[in-house]
Amino acid sequence: MAVLLRARELGIVLALGALVAVTAAINPRFLSAQSVRDLALGAAILVVLAVGQTVVVITRNIDLSVGSVLGLSAFATGSLLQAAPGTPVVVALLVGTLVGGLCGLVNGALVRFGNVPALVVTLGTLYVYRGVCFFWAGGQQINADELPPAFLAFGTATVLGVPWLLLIALAVVLVAGYALRNYRSGRELYAMGSHPQAAVLAGVPVGRRLLAAFAVSGALAGLAGVLFAARFGTVDAASGTGDELDVVAAVVVGGVAVFGGSGTVYGAAIGALLLTTIGSALPVLAIDQFWQGAIVGALILAAIGTDRAVAARVAARLRRREAHHG
Repeated sequence: MAVLLRARELGIVLALGALVAVTAAINPRFLSAQSVRDLALGAAILVVLAVGQTVVVITRNIDLSVGSVLGLSAFATGSLLQAAPGTPVVVALLVGTLVGGLCGLVNGALVRFGNVPALVVTLGTLYVYRGVCFFWAGGQQINADELPPAFLAFGTATVLGVPWLLLIALAVVLVAGYALRNYRSGRELYAMGSHPQAAVLAGVPVGRRLLAAFAVSGALAGLAGVLFAARFGTVDAASGTGDELDVVAAVVVGGVAVFGGSGTVYGAAIGALLLTTIGSALPVLAIDQFWQGAIVGALILAAIGTDRAVAARVAARLRRREAHHG
């Protein structure tokens, strides 16, 4: 119980539970099977993006290009399936992930070898990747009737009532969470975010880990692009526009420190679920959708304020401990 109460994600879980309870009390249909299914499908894509973003933010960096990478990967996958309708769904997933991973490697290489802040690099590649997608699309879009039925069915298919998209998102969260906690490479990402200079002195291969973090973020954005194409069926050059802001919000609200070094993918996933639930609950609560941005902004400010307060308390505790032992 003590461990549970100290968990950074506890507040988000309580907020999510309160939101669901209030909304369901006003409109019981909010918890109908169809509503829950739609909510899960909507959250799955954002969860995958949030996991990739968490891996980068932990290292004290940020990836603003994930929305454009999603759009580019979705259009690449749609174009492949349009040209070769017999392509298996697994191959489509791999192709989209590969396209995203290559974009992520470009981001990581520019940050590492160009010695440019990730904020600036990924803001630039956000527009570059989007421009490539617009040039490739040429003003055209890929419609659902041009995609294989098996691929479209994958976007809504279930296993024991659980959508495939949600199962993939859960698998991504569990694998990433286990790797970050139990593998040396995962712990080194936290070391880089906590104190970059100390990580270098400790022998952490900072350059390789930075490239890997951005590659993972890009690959998961590419995977999210394939899920997007399967979920909605229609893909154009504007797919994923603005998603980078929702992803960063989900990560920050989920308790991942914007200054790096702390946070978990589980919290980011819960933050993504919370933001998706807010978007679905506002119409039920008869609240104007324009308030959604204000609510999310307030949550971000509250999360950052809480994070700084916790960091200050931990620092003070460490100083007292050092003074006591000194």
